[in-house]
Amino acid sequence: MRITTLIENRPSDTDARLAAEWGLSLHISCSGRNILFDMGASGAFAGNAGHLGIDIASVDAAILSHHHYDHGGGLRRFLELNTSAAVYLGQAPKGTCCGKVLGCLKKPVGLDLQLLQQHADRLTTAHDPAEILPGVFLLPHILQSRPRPRGNKRLFVESGHAFMPDDFVHEIIMAIMENGRLVIFTGCAHSGILNMVDTVAAAFKGVPIKAVVGGFHLMALPRLNIMAESRHDVETLARSLLAYPVESVYTGHCTGGRAFGILKSVMGDRIMDMRTGSCFEM
Repeated sequence: MRITTLIENRPSDTDARLAAEWGLSLHISCSGRNILFDMGASGAFAGNAGHLGIDIASVDAAILSHHHYDHGGGLRRFLELNTSAAVYLGQAPKGTCCGKVLGCLKKPVGLDLQLLQQHADRLTTAHDPAEILPGVFLLPHILQSRPRPRGNKRLFVESGHAFMPDDFVHEIIMAIMENGRLVIFTGCAHSGILNMVDTVAAAFKGVPIKAVVGGFHLMALPRLNIMAESRHDVETLARSLLAYPVESVYTGHCTGGRAFGILKSVMGDRIMDMRTGSCFEM
């Protein structure tokens, strides 16, 4: 399996041609299949793919991890470049996804609803666990036995004049089985990274987890690199991840630099960070 970070918050440190933005997009090549997991905040992921020698038209399936613009803002560009692959996403939230800044300033953070309606024939909603390609699984019902990230407190669903905390039923997990081991893809892990790993472990009892890849939503204010969790909580999360039979963790985007440093201090070489253009072979 080869995983290429098409776009992430931080720019590439080796290729100045690659654009960076607040968002995430991963290209996965596995067993002769090409999968796109998230599409960043704009069409920039596709330009980066071109620089990296990746053909978006050859993608066999695309997955949107949840209904936020920084993971699905590039959908329009994807549909322009790829005319055949199905796009999988979780069930739509019951309203408009938005964030609140300073408790009152509203910022839309959802997908382009008009675009979703225009291309409904290309979209498949993951209502139940499904194997969308050989060895590629989507899990839409995420266990909730552990706390969710505190950073979610700024995220809401607006319906009429009411603002309800986002329950993230629109978030899905992708798990890929290769050579008897699993790789878990989390997107932002608004449902909680441990809940997501629990969900996969319960669905595939006894199957070892080769890697966990994606954001952990440990950041509160991205521009200031402020964590939503305490240092103690992040250290506890790191120890919990070490307790799983997970060989390696690759994280970035909404995890944040400060939180990553704490995770790294506990997990050592079991955890690595992602940035635009980074590539991992598994």
